[in-house]
Amino acid sequence: MFNGNSGMVKVVLSVLLFPLFFQEAFISFAWGAGDQLWMMLGKRLFLLLPVFVILLGCWVSIASLTTVLIRQKRVEFLILLLVTWWDLGKSIVSFWGGILKFVLNFSAALVGLLKITCLSILSVIQELLFMPFRLVRNLSQNLLSSPVPWIAVYLTLFWCIIEALIFTYVTTPLVIDVFSNITGEQLHPYFIRIPLFIFLLFIIMGSYAVLSTFVAAIKSKNISSIIGIGVIETVALFVEVVFLYREFVDSLVPWFAQYSENFELGIFGTLAISCFAWFGIRSLSWFLFAAHGTPLLMQVIQGKGVQLFRGAEAPKVRLISISPEFVNKIKEETSWIMTKGDELLASLMLPPLQVVASGINFCTLLLSGSHLFELPFNNMEAINDTRTLMDNLFRRGTRKKVAEKVSEKSPERTPDRIEESELIP
Repeated sequence: MFNGNSGMVKVVLSVLLFPLFFQEAFISFAWGAGDQLWMMLGKRLFLLLPVFVILLGCWVSIASLTTVLIRQKRVEFLILLLVTWWDLGKSIVSFWGGILKFVLNFSAALVGLLKITCLSILSVIQELLFMPFRLVRNLSQNLLSSPVPWIAVYLTLFWCIIEALIFTYVTTPLVIDVFSNITGEQLHPYFIRIPLFIFLLFIIMGSYAVLSTFVAAIKSKNISSIIGIGVIETVALFVEVVFLYREFVDSLVPWFAQYSENFELGIFGTLAISCFAWFGIRSLSWFLFAAHGTPLLMQVIQGKGVQLFRGAEAPKVRLISISPEFVNKIKEETSWIMTKGDELLASLMLPPLQVVASGINFCTLLLSGSHLFELPFNNMEAINDTRTLMDNLFRRGTRKKVAEKVSEKSPERTPDRIEESELIP
């Protein structure tokens, strides 16, 4: 390239175009086309970007040095050029160290993520194992602190179901005989027991409803209601004693006969024992829980809603809830993942961006005599948006011009003492 030129011109061109002597070799070495795969990837990762920025710095430095003769404050400009090379050197070293730092952070993040995954799985298993116990505890708290007598309601329903099951078992043979005589076919017990259980459950719940209405009528001292409901209660007593409790007493006759000789229980004895059994069972269940559970069930069935007893407002407890420790763990792990993600992103982006910013500083130094970026980048917040960068560059240029004019008029005023309002053109 320089063979056709004279000696002085050749020297000048060699000085001005000195990057041509080594840039091709640098790029070929950094590209590593003929090397092994791992060597080629290492060179392209560690050397390719720094080589391009160094070559850019060389060409821009040549162009900058050629403009020194026409610039003011040449010494300051040369110092800025040297500082730019110093920033480039630090950025390259930070780039190499940043790659190692990113690998270490990424490895630590993987280990932490694996740990969080294992702990999360264990926590979920623990929550699933202890959820039934927590459900029972919350249900107990709701039942004990609620102004609604839910325990009485549940006991009333439970007792009605138990009584219906007992009488279903006792009266099934009688019902099968009745239907077999009517239809002429022998029916299977399982075909009879389910509808018989539902029918008896309604009969027993209706018996408690009649008893509750009878007690309410007595409390209100309404004679006509007492007489009317008393007749209905008598009929309910007769139906239950004849069709249910009589069968129950008949099933106990073999037990009575086992401990006595020539035992005979007539119709009056059977009905008397049945009446006493009905009265005893109804009295015990009524005074224990049915007196409070039956009125509430009747309100729900009638669509009147649940009327709460007066009292202090009970705290509401969710039946199915997640333990606060589990929620706090999820929040801490989520916060850790977000923080670690920001650290990984910063360790991945900042090292190459600092090298690129050093190359851009060479160009802005040539064009405006100042740097666009302030290096080094300590975190992602140090990377300003484009508008902020342009405003900062404009302010630095304006401050420089104003400082020159003010210094000409008032030599004692330094650029640091110039007010911000004086920067507005």
